Amino acid sequence: MSYTVAVRALCEFTAKQGDLDLRFTPAPSAQEGMAGHAWVAASRGAGYQAEVPLAGWHGDLLVRGRADGYDEGLNRLEEIKTYKGSFDAIPENHRLLHWAQLKVYGALLCAERGLAELELALVYFEIGLQKQTLLKELHTAESLQAFFAQQCERFAAWAAQEAAHRSVRDAALAALRFPHDEFRHGQRQLAESVYRSALAGRCLMAEAPTGIGKTVGTIFPLLKAAPGQQLDKIFFLTAKSSGRALALDAIALIHDSAPTLPLRSLELVARDKACEHPDKACHGESCSLAQGFYDRLPAARSAAVVRRTLDRAVVREVALAHQICPYYLSQELVRWSDVVVGDYNYFFDVSALLYGLTQAQQWQVALLVDEAHNLVERARKMYSAELSHASLRALKQQPGLAPELKRPLERLHRQWLALNKLHPGKYERLDGVPDAWLNALQLAAGAITAFLSEHPTRLDAALQGFYFEALHFAHMAEAFGAHSLCDLSRPPLSSASKLKPASTLSIRNIVPAPFLKERFGAAHCCTLFSATLQPARFYSDLLGLPEDTAWIEVDSPFSAGQLQVKVARRISTRYQHRQASLPAIIELMARQFEAQPGNYLAFFSSHDYLQLVATAFEAEHPQIEVWKQDRRMSEQAQQGFLQRLTPDSQGIAFAVLGGSFSEGIDLPGKRLIGAYIATLGLPQVNPVNEQMRLRLDELLGAGYDYTYTYPGLQKVVQAAGRVIRTVSDAGVLHLMDDRFQRSEVRALLPRWWHIE
Repeated sequence: MSYTVAVRALCEFTAKQGDLDLRFTPAPSAQEGMAGHAWVAASRGAGYQAEVPLAGWHGDLLVRGRADGYDEGLNRLEEIKTYKGSFDAIPENHRLLHWAQLKVYGALLCAERGLAELELALVYFEIGLQKQTLLKELHTAESLQAFFAQQCERFAAWAAQEAAHRSVRDAALAALRFPHDEFRHGQRQLAESVYRSALAGRCLMAEAPTGIGKTVGTIFPLLKAAPGQQLDKIFFLTAKSSGRALALDAIALIHDSAPTLPLRSLELVARDKACEHPDKACHGESCSLAQGFYDRLPAARSAAVVRRTLDRAVVREVALAHQICPYYLSQELVRWSDVVVGDYNYFFDVSALLYGLTQAQQWQVALLVDEAHNLVERARKMYSAELSHASLRALKQQPGLAPELKRPLERLHRQWLALNKLHPGKYERLDGVPDAWLNALQLAAGAITAFLSEHPTRLDAALQGFYFEALHFAHMAEAFGAHSLCDLSRPPLSSASKLKPASTLSIRNIVPAPFLKERFGAAHCCTLFSATLQPARFYSDLLGLPEDTAWIEVDSPFSAGQLQVKVARRISTRYQHRQASLPAIIELMARQFEAQPGNYLAFFSSHDYLQLVATAFEAEHPQIEVWKQDRRMSEQAQQGFLQRLTPDSQGIAFAVLGGSFSEGIDLPGKRLIGAYIATLGLPQVNPVNEQMRLRLDELLGAGYDYTYTYPGLQKVVQAAGRVIRTVSDAGVLHLMDDRFQRSEVRALLPRWWHIE
C-alpha cells in the first residue's frame, strides 16, 4: 500500500528534535520569502535551475518536493532559507532540520541524474541587508542515499499505519449511513446539495433555517464524498465557540451511529485558552512543556491518533501525560486528523495555519463555513490595520528604552506630527498611506527587529505589542488597493483632558474578496451556510466566491402559523424620533406581555436606546420583571442573563441587536415565546461608514444597501430566529418600526413569515 509524503513533512517528522523555542525570531512574510528566493536565484549564473521538481521511492513510500536550486556547472544543490536579524539567532535545531531537507533533496537528485557526488549548500539570506551566508558540504551519492533510507525507515511504520488508516477510513465512509432514521424537513435537500458540490468541486452558498440540523446535514455528505473525491481533510470553520461545540456534537453523533468508524476529529482552540503556563515564555529555559518538546512529541502523537475525538480536553490530557504543550500538540495533530474544527482565522487570516499547511502539503480539502454571514465582517478585520500615535508616544517615553531605538521612533513621531498638521480634522480619508510616514514606520520596525533579535529573551510587552502592530500595518500597506480605505481619525476632545486627542491611522478593508479569492481557490469544494445569506450577490461580491458558485434556499420546516409577525406601522425608531417613540413602544410591549405572559427578548439599536426604553418601561410597569444587557458582560454574566429565561419564568430581557444575545443562542419552547425588535439594525451613519458607502458605490454600484440595508436586516433576521427553534415552537415577533412596511425591506425577510 503506497503512501506519498512531501520532503519537508518527512523531515519535520524524522529530524525535528530538542526544545520548542518561540523566543523572538523575526520571520519574513511569505511575500518577502518569495522575493528573497528570487533574489538569490537571480544572482546565480545562466545555468542555474530554480525550483527543481524531485521524487523518489523507498519501498512503498513516495517522497517528493521541489529543491530551491541546482547549479550544474558547480554541481551544487541549494536550499534557500530567508530570515531577518542575526544569523547567530537561528536555533541549532532549525539548522539541523534544514540540513536534513537538503540531504533528502540531494539523494533524490543524485538518483535521478546518476551523480556520484554532490555539493550541498544551505543559503541563509537576510532580507533587510540582502546578505547571503553559505554553509557548504560535499557528500557522496552513497552517503546521501543512506541518509535518505534512514529517514524513510524512520517514517515507514508511521506511513504504513497512516495508509492503512486512510484505506479503512474511506471504506467505512463509503458504507456510512445517516445517523438518524430519517432526514428532517429540508435537511435532505441541504445534504444532497453539499454532496453534489463536492462531486463537482465547486462552492455552494446555502441559506438554511435554524432547526433542520445544518451541522450534521453538511458534515455527513462531505464524509460520504471523501473517498470518491480523495479528500484529505474537512475543515469546519466557525465564527464562535458555540459553533465549534455544535460541530463536535454532530461528529460525536456520527460516531455513536457508527462505533467502528476510524475518523479522527480535532478541535483547535486559541492559544490563550490552551496555554497551561501563561506566566512563562514559550521556550525550554522557561516552560517545562516546551523543554524537549520534539523529543517527546513522537510518543504523544502516537497516543493521540488512537483517540478518535481530539477535542480540547483530550488533547490536553494526552499532552500533559507526555509533558508537552497542548496548544502546539494540537497544531502538530492537524497533519494526522480527518476533520478539523476551528475558528475562521485558521484558514482565512493573513498567516492562517490550515491554509498554509494545505498549500505546503498539497492537501485536497473541503471547507464548511458555519454561520457564514459573519465572514464578511470577520474578514474585513483580518485585513485591516491601525496604529495609534498615543501608543508610539507612550513607547518613546518608556523608562529604559534602548538608545538604538530612540532615533527611529523619534523619526516616526516627527512624521506623525507632520501628518497631524496636514490633516487637522476629526476624520479625514487619505488617498493612501503617506510614503514618508510609511518609510519611517518601516525603518522603526527594522530597528526593533534588530534589537529584539539581539535580545530574544527580553520581555517588553509594550515594545513587542507596538512592533507586531507595526509589522501588520506595513504588510497591509504593501497590499493596499481599492479594496481598502486609509484614514486619519481623532476621538472627541475630552473636557477632563487638556491634551489634544491622539490620532489613529487606519487601513480599513472594505472588500475582502481580493484576499479571500485564493483561499477559496485552494479548496476542492466549499459550502457556506447560514440562516441569513440574502441577497446572494452581497456575499459573493464581498467574499470573492468563484463565478460558478451555486446557491440554494433550503425549505423551512416551520409554518407561518408558528410565528405571528406584526409590524408597528406608527412607530419610528430613527435617531431623531427615539424619545417620541417611547410611549408607543412601552404600550405595545406591555399589552403583548399582559395578553400572553412569558419570556421575551427586546432588541434595540444601542445601549443608550436600550437604557432609555428599559428605564421608562420599569417606571410604568414595575410588576413586569426586566433584566438588561450591560455594555461589558463577562462570559459568566452572559450565562446568568440567559439562565433567567427558564420554562417557568416570565419577564422581558432587554438586549442590543447584533450583540451576544441576537444569534448563536438556543431558547426552545417556553424559554422564549416572543421578541420585540425596535430597529432596522442599520449601522450608524458616521464618516467611516459614509466613506465605505462611497467606495462600495464606486466598486460595486450598491453602496447604501451594501453598507447599511443588508447588514442591518441580517441582524434582524438572526435575532428573530431566536423565537422559533423547533417544529413544535410557537411565538410572536413585533417589528417596531414603520420601515418594515417597505417592499424592499420585506424582500429580505424569510419567505415563510406571514406579516400582519
